[in-house]
Amino acid sequence: MSSTTGGYYFPAPSKWPVVGSTAVFFIGAGLVMWMNEIQPYGYASLIIGFAILFYMLTGWFGQVAQESEAGMNNHQVDASYRWSMGWFIFSEVMFFSAFFGALYYARVFSVPWLGDVDNTANLWQGYAAAWPTVGPAFELDPAKAFQSMGAWGIPAINTALLLASGVTVTYAHHALQANNRKGLVWGLVATVALGAIFLGFQIYEYIHAYSDLNLKLTSGIFGSTFYMLTGFHGFHVTLGAIMLFVILIRSMKGHFKPDHHFGFEAAAWYWHFVDVVWLGLFIFVYVLV
Repeated sequence: MSSTTGGYYFPAPSKWPVVGSTAVFFIGAGLVMWMNEIQPYGYASLIIGFAILFYMLTGWFGQVAQESEAGMNNHQVDASYRWSMGWFIFSEVMFFSAFFGALYYARVFSVPWLGDVDNTANLWQGYAAAWPTVGPAFELDPAKAFQSMGAWGIPAINTALLLASGVTVTYAHHALQANNRKGLVWGLVATVALGAIFLGFQIYEYIHAYSDLNLKLTSGIFGSTFYMLTGFHGFHVTLGAIMLFVILIRSMKGHFKPDHHFGFEAAAWYWHFVDVVWLGLFIFVYVLV
């Protein structure tokens, strides 16, 4: 239970932070043991940690949802949620900015500098300052040659899928504001389905890149930045799809009101962020190869 006094919100003492800390401890210990090949304790610790984390997430968010539906959250709580989600998305923007910055630096500065007349004498014979580059690996071992992923196949389809999902989640939002529960539910169903199809295509794209194009995480700076950017984006799409699926289940249970639905808005904000990041990826990773 929780209470409100004046304009401030005072939550009751909760077990969830302790549960979350316990999960982080087991996950951290498991990662250390896994990296140091202390098995099977590493795997066991990771499984326990993620199980506790899942329990914490479902329990804590479930409690927050119950409090919201019971009308226990005032305007101060709503404002704090909005600021928190805004800063969280800002931190994600900075996260992806670091990888985009690494790609930009390598392509615009590092590779041309290495191709400068003063540097080529210190490098291997036949070096060409061209992008994408795999470094000396190709010259030393031609089997490591790779092809970059074309933009107008699966990446273009995935771009259309995400843009369409942005339309469907916006439609669901407008339906909620108009108290159109059927439109809300079907808009969310379409958004989650489009996200799942996107992930299916990305998995196929990775298989194609590894088996047919020889493009791997070890394929120089291009391979590492390609998989780090697209991989982390795929992870965020997965998180966003899970968030929207939970919102879908809540919507089917009758949660959210036209004038009180920040849980829906938070998931929609996150999904739009995922869409915008993908547009940057499509342009700078696929088109401008």
